[in-house]
Amino acid sequence: GGGSGGGRLLLGAAFALGGGAGLYLAARHGLREHSAAELPAGSLQLTLYQYKTCPFCSKVRAFLDYHGLPYEIVEVNPIMRKEIKFSSYRKVPILLANAGSPLQLNDSSVIISAIKTYLISKRNSLEEIVSFYPPMKTVTEQGKEVFEYGNKYWLMLDEKETKRVYPVKEVRVEEMKWRKWADDWLVHLISPNVYRTPREALASFDYIVREGKFGTVEGFFAKYMGAIAMFFISKRLKKRHHLQDNVREDLYEAVNEWVKAVGKHRLFMGGNQPNLADLAVYGVLRVMEGLEAFDDMMVHTKIQPWYQRMEEVIQKAEV
Repeated sequence: GGGSGGGRLLLGAAFALGGGAGLYLAARHGLREHSAAELPAGSLQLTLYQYKTCPFCSKVRAFLDYHGLPYEIVEVNPIMRKEIKFSSYRKVPILLANAGSPLQLNDSSVIISAIKTYLISKRNSLEEIVSFYPPMKTVTEQGKEVFEYGNKYWLMLDEKETKRVYPVKEVRVEEMKWRKWADDWLVHLISPNVYRTPREALASFDYIVREGKFGTVEGFFAKYMGAIAMFFISKRLKKRHHLQDNVREDLYEAVNEWVKAVGKHRLFMGGNQPNLADLAVYGVLRVMEGLEAFDDMMVHTKIQPWYQRMEEVIQKAEV
């Protein structure tokens, strides 16, 4: 990207909480620069390149933590993004996975589907599994070239494995529907809500700079200029996604729609344990913790019992 340092600073900071918002896209398969020592068979060596506050990254962490998979985190500087220089795919999260040979996985939903498939399926190498999620170039309404990934909500299982994970077809359909909903709708409600007012925008940036990886001067500018910029950008996003005038209403409606879909008779959408939809929705909502939007959501919707169950079950798994 060219552009002045200032513009770059703004964009980098502004999108840390919005998850890249489709800004930097290019994909390349096959990553050979990182060779790792041979590992004992079956062990997965994982490195997650992320912005801590980005919903897509949070979603991947929720998934890895719940499955008890150890991973290293590389916090990427949202402005220079030096940490991901090795990759022509310029968005986070990126997961480097080594199950005998090093592989780069891009796109949060692809990362989750591929690793989940790998954990269940004993037949295919991770490399082969990743090849089932091909990147396809498309052009957005705004005329930007982006990559979409085929099959990204689909686990690549044989019939027997499918029966084990999804005893009835509806379960699989439901999980895919809500994972897609988390990516296509829920995520877009985060920025307009956390940058709703100048004061909230400042609080959000304070949090991004505190949790993220910024230089001192960078952080200072990011906080003040970023807050102002994001306040205006979030108004634009509000228009683009046709949100209501009070964006909180959209958030409340979405969250209550989710709670209704889980229903009164299940602990999680996955039944007694969360499925990939539970982990996605939790991962996305969690990035608002500590901000006014989150507290409002807890008070004005029915999400709290499910949310607390998710927190507990992930904490248990992490130990």
